[in-house]
Amino acid sequence: MTRRLAAATLSLLSLLTFTACTGGDAQQQPAGAADSSPRIVVASGQDVTGKNGIRQQLIDAWNAKEGEHGYRARLVELPGSADQQRSQLLGALQSGSAEYDVVNLDVTWIPEFAEADLIRPLSDSAVEDPEDLIESVDSTSYWDGTRYAVPFNSDAGLLYYRKDHLVKASASRTDLGDDVTWGELRQLLGALDRADIEDHEAIWTTQLAAYEGRTVNAIEAFASAVPGFRLTDDDGDYVGTEEQLTRGVTELRERTQSPYLLEGSDESREAESLSAFAEGRTTFLRHWPYVYPTLHETFGKNLGVARLPGKAVLGGQSLAVTSSTSEQRAAKAAELIAFLTDPDSERCLLRAGFAATRSSAYEEAGTAPDCRHARAYAEGPTASPTPGESTGRTPPDRMADGTSYFRAILRPALRAAVERPRTPLYGAVTHTLTTELDALYGPPRGPGGSRPGDAEVAKSLDEALRKILPG
Repeated sequence: MTRRLAAATLSLLSLLTFTACTGGDAQQQPAGAADSSPRIVVASGQDVTGKNGIRQQLIDAWNAKEGEHGYRARLVELPGSADQQRSQLLGALQSGSAEYDVVNLDVTWIPEFAEADLIRPLSDSAVEDPEDLIESVDSTSYWDGTRYAVPFNSDAGLLYYRKDHLVKASASRTDLGDDVTWGELRQLLGALDRADIEDHEAIWTTQLAAYEGRTVNAIEAFASAVPGFRLTDDDGDYVGTEEQLTRGVTELRERTQSPYLLEGSDESREAESLSAFAEGRTTFLRHWPYVYPTLHETFGKNLGVARLPGKAVLGGQSLAVTSSTSEQRAAKAAELIAFLTDPDSERCLLRAGFAATRSSAYEEAGTAPDCRHARAYAEGPTASPTPGESTGRTPPDRMADGTSYFRAILRPALRAAVERPRTPLYGAVTHTLTTELDALYGPPRGPGGSRPGDAEVAKSLDEALRKILPG
């Protein structure tokens, strides 16, 4: 039974992680579309809800209203990782080689694109009911006091766990709340080992390969160890200290040392860590909200999810209008952004598995309108989907213990999440973090195969950040 469950899980997750971590061919205009209609071109990364996912369906809903606004929209999905997509967008906008009107940017890219004059400041007309936007999420839309984007979908790290593992280990509680700590998780090591759970190897796993995942885990540890921690201020100047970094490195090392962390996690990205958890090799997993629908469907009452102990990093993407588009097209592009980020669109995104950016999207079912823009998606398919197609499953709100996933876990996680450094030089910052922290995860460098101490790692990191950042 266990092996059949794992096999089924891996089959489902292989589709999910493929669409989340790799690219595919750009979306083409649907057959029969009116070629004579002017178009707004939207460039975005791959939709984690699959082929013909919710983003494309919202674009289709806009196109269905063509008679009201006179423009069609076309979604172009960029291949590759997030770093590769950033490079493609920068190159295309700086060279003028691609005529994009709207770009879907990772929240950390907004200062860089704004400082380079690649995206336009946005007026209030691009935002419907701005007071409804979750404050922490909307704060990422600004640079130098000016709005340059509108939040499309958000993200925050969550803690997933196997309740059946905790039952077998006779844990004192199997439903974890906001008060769970990393120390409490580490204390479960002996009980989980004695439970002799099939295929179980370690307490938890996460994404620590030398890419953005390592940066995210580091910022979460630093912010948990140092209240109010920031590497940069609102102007992008460096404000970190060596003492703060030392405390942060110590916290990161304690979380990710053997025997608590799954061996090989220092080379894991989203797909590898997700597979390890699905196979039962760990009891806990740090991951993003988009994996919740599939994990819940696979493990049912045995799946638990809670806010991440300590601080979680805020992620997500926001829509911006490019500076290269004409004034007329820019005005229409702002209308499209307002449509794609309005309360109804955000309800659609939440029901598809994304973290919505508006508080109203999280209202209890039956007290707010259903997703109308993509009604067919919300109601589910009428036939079995083909591989890679969007399934139309709505993530269940009520968990086995009656807790509301949307209102008690996901929305509070977004509100309390911390930002990564706000700077036009974010690419250099994340490269520096992943490189310097290789001292914790790469081959030992010291005499006799030893590793440098926390203070030594922090000193080197502090010096490296001071070289690349102003202030």
